[in-house]
This record gives sequence, C-alpha cells and structure tokens, in this order.
Amino acid sequence: MTESNDRTRTEPRVLVLGSANVDTFLYVDDFPAPGETIFGRAGRTGLGGKGANQVVAAQRTGAETTFVGMVGDDDGGAFVRRTLDDNGVDTSALLTSASAPTGAAYISVNAEAENTIVVVSGANAELTADALVSHDIDALIAASRPTIALTQGELAPDTIAAFAAASARSGVRFVLNLAPAAPVDPAALRVADPLIVNEGEAQAIARGGAPDPGGDIVAWALATAQELAGTASTSVVITLGASGAVAATADEVWHQPSPRPAEVVDTTGAGDAFVGALAAVLAAGRPLAEAVRWGVAAGSAAVAGHGTVESYTRLARYDHEALPAESGRTSA
Repeated sequence: MTESNDRTRTEPRVLVLGSANVDTFLYVDDFPAPGETIFGRAGRTGLGGKGANQVVAAQRTGAETTFVGMVGDDDGGAFVRRTLDDNGVDTSALLTSASAPTGAAYISVNAEAENTIVVVSGANAELTADALVSHDIDALIAASRPTIALTQGELAPDTIAAFAAASARSGVRFVLNLAPAAPVDPAALRVADPLIVNEGEAQAIARGGAPDPGGDIVAWALATAQELAGTASTSVVITLGASGAVAATADEVWHQPSPRPAEVVDTTGAGDAFVGALAAVLAAGRPLAEAVRWGVAAGSAAVAGHGTVESYTRLARYDHEALPAESGRTSA
C-alpha cells in the first residue's frame, strides 16, 4: 500500500501483540466422557492463537498488519512464521525463544460445531512486559506506524498493561479483546477503545452479575455495556454469538444483529474473526458502529468453514478507498 501526500483517508494499519500456536483439530461426533476412548471423524493441523488469528483476520479485511509474538526455535515456529507470511502479515517483529517450544492448542469439534480447547502456552509465556522493554516496543510502534494497537487476554496482565501504556505514549488507539478475562490494571482497561468481551467475560468485569437464563440476553448486554462504557473503558463491545453484538460509548448504546450463516460448520475462529475485522475497519478511520457491523459479518462468515485462519478466506475485504473520507456515526 503506497503513501500519497494528498490522501485524506486513514491508511489502515494494525499492530497485533498476541499469542501464536500450532492448532491440532479433532472432529468427533460427541465429546468423550471421562475415561472414555472414542474415534474421531477427521483431524488436521493449522495456525492458531488469538493473536495470530486476529492479525490474519485484520489482514484479510484490508488492513496492513504487523504481528508481535514469540515462537520456539522449532518446526512449529517455522510453520507459524511461514503461514503468517503467506497471509501477508509482517513478521519482522515475531520473536524466537531459545528455550521454550512453540505454543500449541488441541481443539475438539463435535457434530453440533461446539468445541473444547486445551492450550499449552509454550513460548507465548515468554512474551512478558520485560520482553517488550528489552525489544523496545516504543520503537517498534513508531516503525510500524499503526492506527490501531490490538492485544488479547491470553497474555499476562502486566504485558497487556505495558502494551496499553506504550500505545498511549505513541498516541495509537488501543483495542483490547479481554479473552479470556484476566485481572488487568484498571488503567489499561480505561484506555481500551473498545474493550471487546463475550458474555462470560463481561460478567467477570461488570458489577451487574449474570443474566437471567430465561431473560433477554440482548437487553442484559445493552445494560452491561452501558454500565462499563466511559467508566471501566472508553467504549465496550460485547459479542453474543448468533445474537450479534452490542456496543456502547459514553454517549450511546446499540445492538447489532448478526447475519445468519447458510450453515454452521465450526465456531472455533468466529470470535477472532470478529475482533480482527473490527480492528481493520477502525484502523481505516471508520466509526465504531460500522466496525461492529463488519465484525458480526466476519464472525458469521467464519463459522461456515473449518478451522480458524483457513475459514477466514470467506471474509469480505473492506474497501476503505471506495468510501468517503469522513462519515457520521451510524447507530443501530
């Protein structure tokens, strides 16, 4: 993507700090009971880790992307680097551990497209706040010139806080997908714009408690997002799976329904597709409401394919150059 002196649009650039794994998928009819041995229908290996998934989704949606992560000096690390390169992601900031293996995840998917996941962090655990300092995260941000800095709850809370602080020092909009929920420094949460969580993660950080199982989940999420926006974080997005997402700023709150996929094959990568697409659209300077619409569309598209990154070939590319340079806020 070339620079132009007369360009009025924002060049979308997303810097992602996050985990990278080699995922092993097992497709089964039903999950085994404790002590039970079953036969699977199929198995496959692919790229995973929330950071790697989200950076590929952002790239597929039209942003220029840079990934900061840690892999082992092994075949898995070479696979991660090669797959990110093949997807157009800048891997110049992908670090290699001298002692830990590349992270791994073991994912079982049943006939109803539900999944269970076991993660072995490996080299991801070495992506610490001290590592960010030793590798000069401020200089890395300056060199990559992102419009969005994105990370996830799979990293240590002090790593998240250090990245949030570095983003703020550089004047870069910070997006936090707190998945899984973690005890992050409130100062890091406050600068998240937005903070992206699912229903369970929202419960973990909100005071309102769990929704009534027989109640209206959208109404609960609207109230929870409104409570958190402007207090816990600058803005909030709560994803609701097939029910779409709700979002809130200090001034407004709205629900964005999800398009219904033609079929649901595998839900594993849907949440990361949502986050990566949302970040790419925000990086283009578009309003949060527009980014949320693209996020739910990406999540819906991803469930129609197997795996995570492999399913992202279905994501629509956001043509930011075809849009007007400025647009007012869109609300649902």
